[in-house]
Parts: sequence; structure tokens; C-alpha cells
Amino acid sequence: MPTTLRILAVLSTVACVLVMPASASASSSMLLGLFDDAVTLDPSTNNFPLLASLHVEVVRMTLTWGGPGGVANKRPAHPADPSDPAYDWARYDQAVERANDAGVRLLLTVVGTPAWANGGKPPQYAPTSASTLRAFAAAAAQRYSGTFLDTATGTILPRVDLWLAWNEPNNPVFLLPQFARVHGKWTMAAAAAYARICNAVYAGVHAAGGPEQVACGATAPRGNNDPTASRPSTTPLAFLRAVKKLGLRTFDAWADHPYYGNPSETPASSQASGGAIELGNIDTLIATVTDLYGDKPLWITEYGYQTNPPDAIFGVSWREQAAYLRQAYELARANPRIDLFTWFLLRDNPSPGGWQSGLMTVNGQKKPSFAVFGGLRAGSV
Repeated sequence: MPTTLRILAVLSTVACVLVMPASASASSSMLLGLFDDAVTLDPSTNNFPLLASLHVEVVRMTLTWGGPGGVANKRPAHPADPSDPAYDWARYDQAVERANDAGVRLLLTVVGTPAWANGGKPPQYAPTSASTLRAFAAAAAQRYSGTFLDTATGTILPRVDLWLAWNEPNNPVFLLPQFARVHGKWTMAAAAAYARICNAVYAGVHAAGGPEQVACGATAPRGNNDPTASRPSTTPLAFLRAVKKLGLRTFDAWADHPYYGNPSETPASSQASGGAIELGNIDTLIATVTDLYGDKPLWITEYGYQTNPPDAIFGVSWREQAAYLRQAYELARANPRIDLFTWFLLRDNPSPGGWQSGLMTVNGQKKPSFAVFGGLRAGSV
């Protein structure tokens, strides 16, 4: 989930948005994605036909290893075997089949450690041994390799070829601790843990033998790099440099969440400060990825603008959200290094304190952004 936005200035009237045309070197093959677990993992309602009607090409979905709704809350005897009876794949099997029936690709995000794998700690803590995560990733990739026979139903489960290791590991909401004091000095504990996490997911998924793609990162847009803060976190560039230094070997793409920091900002705004990475300065991140890992693609695995209503503090108007969606998409498509652009959410969060960037309200009313999103691939905008 996105980190809490900080109010950097008084709300101001947002200037009219200029839609940028795609350049000749634009990423014409950039995939259009959407992320909303509440919609896609709901067993009572099949929303994939609706997503297909919006021309969504990729749905990002959380594959929880351990924690609430986790596949492996019971310790498997054979963790690399997707048929181990300790595993509970039911709701994921259903979602994978629904996506396949609708012609939508999935991007599965492996996140959350079961208590048996990290010494009884909450799921935000990394596994004690990366081999347990590698085995789970291998089991998941084998199950969704497109060749796995589900003996319970007698059917071969569809294939998933896009994977992501964890979510916002530079954010303490998802990975703890961010820093640790060792021999009197502060160390970047989350970066060290994440290097092991992504190495494990990358190796496990690729062990399935198919041409899968595994992304690392999914970094939150900002942080404080202060181990003594009340909520320590790490800026995206500092985190990227640290994971390289601490042993992250490789990946197929780097993922990032370049959210705006102030509702007065447009997607093209470049006034991000304090080490933040937003869409307006995304080339700074791309340059660092290139310097450290070469010409790897970038996946935007979360992006969105909240609306007012319902969020009177961080939201923009419905009209502005629609314009910013279109502008952000064109900015991403014009960048030859960006291969995936993912909007968050389809429906607003029902909680007043939740994220309100949906294309629809909680009650299903379509905002103007709904039609804009549907036209991005249809060529009507």
C-alpha cells in the first residue's frame, strides 16, 4: 500500500494539465495494469470481466506467503512441492483461473513471512533463512507454470509469468526493522534483508524453468533515512544503492511507486525533495538503476491520485484525477525504459482513512477517470 502522504504546502488550485504526446522512442509495448486486491481476490464476485472491459492487460495481485490469508501459515513438509497439503492455494487458484478466462495477465507479488519461518514474529519480518522463501517461490511458480495439474479439479492451472518480490521494503509497514544497531553503529537492516528476499524469489521463480520475469524493488516514493525517527524508513535511491552493496545480484525489472507528495502537484511536477522519487523525476531513479545494474526496465507497480470527495485533505477533484491519470500514462509511455504502468485502485477503500484513488466510488459510481482509463488502450483519449 502507499505510504502516508505529507502535506508540503497549502492546497492550491491545480493548473490545467497538458497531455504529452508519446515520442518516437516511447515504450509502445508498455503494459497497462491495475492493482486492487479487494476486487480481484474477492471469491464472491468475479470482477475480471469488468477489468477486461477496461482493457487492463495486467492485474497485480498479492500472493501472501504468511500472515492473514497466507498460503503457508502451516509449515509444509516439502516446501518446494506445490502439492504439499500444508499449502492453501484455493483463493489464488480461483483468481488465476478467472484472470485467464478474461484474457488478463497476472503479476503476483510474494509478500509476508509465516511465523514458523521467522521465529514467531509478525509477517513484516524477513525469514530467518532465505531458503524457505526460495522454496515457496519455486512452489508458486511451478503451480502457476501453465503445466501443473491440479488433482483436486483435474485441470491444468493457467500460467503466471510476471512476479514481484515483496512490497515497499523501504517502508516499515511492510519490512521490519528498517535499521538495526550492530556493534554501536546503525546498519540498513531492511536493505540487507531485502537483498536476500529478492535473491530468493528470483531464484525460486526461475527454478520453474519458464521465461518468467521477476521484479525487485516496489519501493515507496519517500523515506527519511533516520534510524532514530519515530517511523524510520529509507529513501528509494538510498535503498537501491544499499541492496546492491549488500548482495542483491540481479532482477528482470526494478519496480517503483512514484506517487505525488502534494495534491497541488501534477504528474509532471519535478519539485520532489528529500530524496523522494515521483513520476516527474523518475529518470533519476532510472539513471541509478542503469549505473548499478545496467539497462533494466522499470515497472511502475503502483500509481494513483486520491480524490476529493471523499478525501478532503490529500484528494484532487474528480476532473483533475481523470486528467492526471491520462497525463501520467502518457508520461510513462513516452519513457522507453518503463514497461508497465499500474493504477491503484479500481474502487475506493471503504475505510475513511483508507486510500481513495479508485476509478469508482465505494458504491460503484464511476468517476470520470473510469472512462479515461478504459480509453487508454482503446485509443479514445
